[in-house]
Amino acid sequence: MDAETIFALSSARGKAGVAIVRVSGPAALSSLQALAQLAVPPAPREALFRAILDPRDRSMIDRALVLPFKAPASFTGEDVVEYHLHGSTAVVDSLLSALSSFPAHRMAEPGEFTRRAFENGKLDLTEAEAVADLINAETQMQRQQALLQMDGALSSLYEGWRERLIRAMAYIEAVIDFPDEDVPDSETQKVVPEIAALSKEIESHLNDNRRGERLRDGIHIAIVGAPNAGKSSLLNLLAKRDIAIVSPMAGTTRDVIEAHLDLGGYPVVLADTAGLRPEEISEDGGHGSIESEGIRRALERARNADLRLLVFDGTEKVLNSHTQALRDDNSVSVFTKKDSPAFHEGAGVAVSSTTGDGIEDLLAILADRIKSLYALSRETPSLTRARHRDALLECLECLRKAQSSVRPELMAEDIRIAARALGRITGRVDVEDLLDVIFRDFCIGK
Repeated sequence: MDAETIFALSSARGKAGVAIVRVSGPAALSSLQALAQLAVPPAPREALFRAILDPRDRSMIDRALVLPFKAPASFTGEDVVEYHLHGSTAVVDSLLSALSSFPAHRMAEPGEFTRRAFENGKLDLTEAEAVADLINAETQMQRQQALLQMDGALSSLYEGWRERLIRAMAYIEAVIDFPDEDVPDSETQKVVPEIAALSKEIESHLNDNRRGERLRDGIHIAIVGAPNAGKSSLLNLLAKRDIAIVSPMAGTTRDVIEAHLDLGGYPVVLADTAGLRPEEISEDGGHGSIESEGIRRALERARNADLRLLVFDGTEKVLNSHTQALRDDNSVSVFTKKDSPAFHEGAGVAVSSTTGDGIEDLLAILADRIKSLYALSRETPSLTRARHRDALLECLECLRKAQSSVRPELMAEDIRIAARALGRITGRVDVEDLLDVIFRDFCIGK
């Protein structure tokens, strides 16, 4: 497989001013020579504007800008060629067909360019994952987090921890390996303060309110309240489009309806839920059970949300008790129907879904709340994936065991397992079984 040369369209498919086809592998430069009619191999990193001919019938495919890179000074660490063509489907398909006619050339699989970069030591796994995150970034905070990770912020943190563990393990193994020197087992306790300090750092890193994961996947905000409180109208107004059905009939919303927003650069998943009236939950299996299931889902979404918008009908003198019961530090109270003559001011944000009055105030409050909870930090980068969290939890558990070990052999083994857990995050050890899972969601051409 390593001897194969891979190629793919690296820009988006469809009509465009320019399309980029990338080729990587040992035969990338030789196929360029044939396609561009070059008598000698091209100079690395020297842009060429050449007619590209199909080797099968000498017909012209396009006139293209060609960029050759010589291994190891390329993205993948292999010989690489980029063809910058006119961005039509016909031109791209013609070049891909021509490339497929060369021996040992084949279409790349999803993420295969980045996987080769990892396997050739150009990236570690956290940096490779950041490439995918950057491609998929839809907000400024997602972009900034991906760039931080791609620049090695997470890699430096985890490798620094791993090196500290290796030094501690080396000290303990010296005690084990030189019994003739009459070194007491108690000498191993000298590494305990270092292990304890590292454990606290990892605990702090894990207890970050899942900041990195939320920035990557979206911060969940649930809109909850009584039937006809104005939840669906508020969702439509915040999303700036009609997503939810608005009706004066109670119980119109039966399921959770989501909208994805960019709020001050932060990705937000806004969810409209069924009206809260738990006393109406039924188990009869009939029409009422549909609304009952909606209410159950609303309560579950409210409990699991990162933030909650508690929506109250501002024309009612008595506030809904079920909604009030959800008030806490992660909730914002919203009083709707501000434009109504019967509106009563409450302890929260007053809005009108009809006129839009108060919406900017609500958005500003939400943006400030989200920023205080999930702001990026270059000094303390956040883990961004569940696999990072799982490995760190394993590492932490081993360090706790090491601190209570009475024998140096047991302490050394616990530290060794902890170091291997950190190594799996960056790809230093035991990752072959992870690679297919990590790269399968990449786009083809990256």
